Amino acid sequence: MEFGVTVEDEAFRAEVRGWLAECVSGGLDRRDWERTLGAAGWIGLGWGEDGYGNRLGGLSRQVVWAEEYARSRAPARTGHIGENLLAPTLIAHGSEEQKSRFLPAIASGDELWCQGYSEPGAGSDLAGIRTEAVRDGDAGVYRVTGQKIWTSLAHEADWCFVLARTEAGSRRHRGLSFLLVPMDQPGRIEVRPIRQMTGTSEFNEVFFDGAHARVEHVVGGEGNGWQVAMSLLGFERGVSTLAQQIGFAQELGRVVEAAVSTGAADDPVVRDRLVRQWAELRVMRWNALRTLGSSADQAQVQGAPSVAKLLWGRWHQRLGELAMRVRGAGAAVGPADWSASAPYELDELQHLFLFSRADTIYGGSDEVQRTIIAERVLGLPREPKG
Repeated sequence: MEFGVTVEDEAFRAEVRGWLAECVSGGLDRRDWERTLGAAGWIGLGWGEDGYGNRLGGLSRQVVWAEEYARSRAPARTGHIGENLLAPTLIAHGSEEQKSRFLPAIASGDELWCQGYSEPGAGSDLAGIRTEAVRDGDAGVYRVTGQKIWTSLAHEADWCFVLARTEAGSRRHRGLSFLLVPMDQPGRIEVRPIRQMTGTSEFNEVFFDGAHARVEHVVGGEGNGWQVAMSLLGFERGVSTLAQQIGFAQELGRVVEAAVSTGAADDPVVRDRLVRQWAELRVMRWNALRTLGSSADQAQVQGAPSVAKLLWGRWHQRLGELAMRVRGAGAAVGPADWSASAPYELDELQHLFLFSRADTIYGGSDEVQRTIIAERVLGLPREPKG
C-alpha cells in the first residue's frame, strides 16, 4: 500500500526538497532553525487553519513534508511540541483569543513549548497527578505548585502546557485543568536537566513553586483538563510517525553497513534478523498510512495510536540490540579517548542502543498501551485502580 499523491503533490515535493537542500546546511542553532522554518511558512502545515503565518496543506502534503524533512537529515526539531501537540489542541478547544495569542508565535518559531504531564507518582497513570493550581481571583491567575518529570526540552522552552488539579480534594480524571504557563518565572519555576546514560539531557525535572498561569490561559475551561489532555494525546502519533519511520530506515541502513563491514552479515542468523527488521518497518509504514486514511469505527481509531506505539517501541529496541551484535567486541569501545571533561563519547549506533532502552516506557509504557487496547477496543473489563 502506497499513499496516493497527485501531480501537484509531487511538484510540492520538489519545492520542499529544493528548499531543504538549500537551507539545511546553513549551520544555524536549533532555535534559529525554527525561525527559519517559520519565516518560510513550513510550521503549521497540517493545522487545518491558515492565517497565522503558516501554509495550509492537506494530508498528502503533510506526508510529503514529513518524509522529505527526515530524508534531508535536517536538524532535530525543538518546536514540534508546540506545532504538533499544542496547536491542534488550541484549534480544537481554545478560545479565539488563545488562538490569536499563541498560534502565530508557534508558526513563526519564536516561542517553544514543553509538555507538563508526567509526575514522579503519575507517569504512565496520568490521572494520578498531584500538581495543584489554586485560583487567585484578585490577581487573575492560578498559582501552580508541584513537580513534573521527563519534561522534554523544558530547559529550552518559553512556555509549558500543564495538567494540574484545580479542584481541591478531587481524584483521578475529575477536577483537572489544562493551563498555559510561561517558563520565565525565576524563583517560581526551576528546571533541572536529567542526565541520561547516553550522556545527554533532553529530559528535565520541573518544579513549580507558586508559578503564575493567567486565568484566560486555561484551555477548554476549568475542570475540563482531562478531555483536553486526551484530545492532545490523539494528535501525538499522526503524520509525524511517517517521518519517524524514515529516521528508523536510515538507522537500519547504518546497521546493515556495519554488518557488512564487520563481516557479521555472513552469519545467516544476522541476515535473517536484518531482513525481519526491514520487513517489519514496511509493515509499520503500511499500518500508519492505513490509519491516517482510515474511516474505521471509533474504537479502532482510539486503539490505533497504542498499536503503533507497541509496534515501533519494541522494533526500535531490537534494532539497537542488533546494532551492538553486528559490531561485536568493538561495540564496547567509544570513538574517542576518555578525558575528565568528556568521560565518554558514543557513536551513532551506541547512542541508538542506549537511548532505545526507554522506547517501551516513554510516551506511554507498553503495559499501558495494552490496557488501552483491551478496554477501549476489545471491550474487556476495566483494570482496577487504587
